[in-house]
Amino acid sequence: MTHVATLVGAAGARTLTPEVLAAAAQRLPGAGEPVILAPGEAADIPFAPGAAHGNRADGAFADAGYCKAAVSVLRLGLGSAPLDIFVQPLEGRRKKLLLADMDSTMIGQECIDELADFVGLKAKVAAITERAMRGEIAFEPALRERVALLAGLDAGVVDKAIEERITLTPGGATLVRTMRAQGAYTALVSGGFTLFTSRIGAIIGFDENRANVLLVENGRLVGAVQEPILGKAAKLATLEDLAARLQLTPDETMAIGDGANDLAMLEAAGLGVAFRAKPAVAAAAQARVDHADLTALLYAQGFSAEEFVTE
Repeated sequence: MTHVATLVGAAGARTLTPEVLAAAAQRLPGAGEPVILAPGEAADIPFAPGAAHGNRADGAFADAGYCKAAVSVLRLGLGSAPLDIFVQPLEGRRKKLLLADMDSTMIGQECIDELADFVGLKAKVAAITERAMRGEIAFEPALRERVALLAGLDAGVVDKAIEERITLTPGGATLVRTMRAQGAYTALVSGGFTLFTSRIGAIIGFDENRANVLLVENGRLVGAVQEPILGKAAKLATLEDLAARLQLTPDETMAIGDGANDLAMLEAAGLGVAFRAKPAVAAAAQARVDHADLTALLYAQGFSAEEFVTE
């Protein structure tokens, strides 16, 4: 077997039945017996693409294009089953570097929208955020425009926002802790702000965090962000920088995010995953998570639930 299809359902939903596994296996050439990673929730199906093509060994089936096509075939075959599907080469599926976006990925909110709520401008700012995350407008000028609306806000509301409004995405801490326990390096890289990433990154357990710096004077937000802005290009540069520092190949890296400013990072990673993503991002990414929580990224690497580090 050279490849593996990983099927993951929502935690506790028990959607991964023997019938579903059998239907998936029928659509995979040379499929082997399923390996249950979590009963009713996640399983691997090893298979051999070459079995459908005279056992060709020219490497034509190892590229991302084939894997995305195989996911599409499985989705069509499984109909509306609420499952997330990953198809990858078996070799190298366990990654040594994780880069993760923060807003609407590792947490359930957009931090700048929550700050804007304290000055009565959440709807206006959230509309700009949504357009930027969809890729309809450039990220950097959109960030400057939104930050300008926060001028004069007491910087102390950041603590209030974190304590009262920010929720961690289920499975995120388990993802980070399990990968770190296996020797991987983890980085939270955000187009948001260090006032949030420093706290949230520590709570989840990331090795480091990178984000934009909100300028503060006399305890109040200036309404500007330190230049240069950490956006789409900077996220990609962070992936390349950390991979070089850790002497890793692109195939040994994983990235996850939801917005247009994450896409370059997702496309460059060995496994780039769109999480509850905007349509254009979900369509372009190598893999996507629409139903499961963030532990789906552990199942995609072949971890069983028994191997998860939860504390």
